[in-house]
Order: sequence, then C-alpha cells, then structure tokens
Amino acid sequence: MNSNVENLPPHVLRLVYKEVSALAADPPEGIKVYPSEEDITELHTAIEGPEGTPFAGGIFRMRLVLGKDFPAVPPKGYFLTKIFHPNVGHKGEICVNVLKKDWKAELGLRHVLLTIKCLLIHPNPESALNEEAGRLLLEDYAEYESRARLLTEIHAMAGPGGTSVAPQDTNDGPQPKKHAGDPTKRAGPSAAAVPVALGNGASGASTTSSSNSSNSSSNSTAGKKKVRKKRALRRL
Repeated sequence: MNSNVENLPPHVLRLVYKEVSALAADPPEGIKVYPSEEDITELHTAIEGPEGTPFAGGIFRMRLVLGKDFPAVPPKGYFLTKIFHPNVGHKGEICVNVLKKDWKAELGLRHVLLTIKCLLIHPNPESALNEEAGRLLLEDYAEYESRARLLTEIHAMAGPGGTSVAPQDTNDGPQPKKHAGDPTKRAGPSAAAVPVALGNGASGASTTSSSNSSNSSSNSTAGKKKVRKKRALRRL
C-alpha cells in the first residue's frame, strides 16, 4: 500500500503526529496503539474483545488508513483479525457511521477507535456488510453468538488453537527492532535449557545406562512370552 505522507500538507501531518503520539502514550481503555515510524498515515491497533460479548477474551488487530484528503475525509478501517460480525466484511472492511456520513474533521482518531470498540458491543444489523451475521443477530442470536465465539477462539486468542495476536507479519504491522549487537537478545538455547537438553557427563551416562537396561529388560520379557506361546501351541 502506498504511503500518503507526501500527499498530506505539513500542518495536517503535524496534527496527525501529535494525535498518534498521544494515543500511543495514553491509549483508550482496552486498546493498544502501534504507530509506524515509517508511515504515520497507517495506524495499527489491537482491541480487546469486550466482556459480555462473543468476542471476550480475544485480541483483534485492526488498522486505520488516512487518505490524502484526511481530515476532510474519514479514515478507512480494517480488521486484520478474522471476526464474525455484521458490520465487518469478509476482507475486514468496517461499516460504521462515524467512518461515513457522521464523520467530522474535529472528531479525531481516538473517537474512531472508541466507536469501533463499541461496535463490538452493539452491532448494527441495519448496515450489515456480513449479511449472514446480520440475519443471525436478528433471527437466531444463540447461533450468532456461537459462530462469533468460535471465530474468536480460533483467530483472536493466543495459545493452542488460536493465532498470535502480536503484529508480526510485515504486511500487518510494525516489526520490533532487532538487537544484533546485544548478546542477550540473540536467538539460541538459554543456559538453563542446555543441561536439560544435553545433560552433564555423569547424568548423561546414567540416562544412557538406564535406557539400555530398560531395553534389555523389555527384550527379555518379549522372549519369554514367545517361548510360552510356542509351548502352548505344542500342547494343542
């Protein structure tokens, strides 16, 4: 995606930089902001799923893109984490009035983020981008809740069955800086892990001896069983 930094006038860039810096230093509750040092016109965020909703326990990554006509034109919002929600399209696009007819230049990015978080609590089926989710919300809430919770568990929760929520993909978010010169940051087994994986001389030999002894015992037991089986067949 092309950057709009060069298309925005200097006074707008100063306002955006000031607001993004304030968001990063003091983000709204339940929202983390990851500003990009290379492109301030694309803001990456992570929103916690509100309690009491099918999205509770999940972390939903999202990005706001400021066009060349910002702030006269509202930013565009996209969910990067898959979500089953009436107002979120299959490609992650978000339909909410504050990003359309209700937009005002003085609202600011903080207001946008809070509105999108509130959308997770109060979906609007009348402006559904996901028609199936909108229909289920109105006709069969239990099924809607089940589908929404399932996708939350699969895509928005870390751990077994869930995907990582930190921005790691280069297309999705800013990357942490590498610490090539810092030996404590280099990849590799820790000192504590080495004895577990390799063992010291005495314990390593003991482990090998114990393993060999166990194998010999197993072979002996198996041999005895074969002999007993042959004797039983002869009696028949």
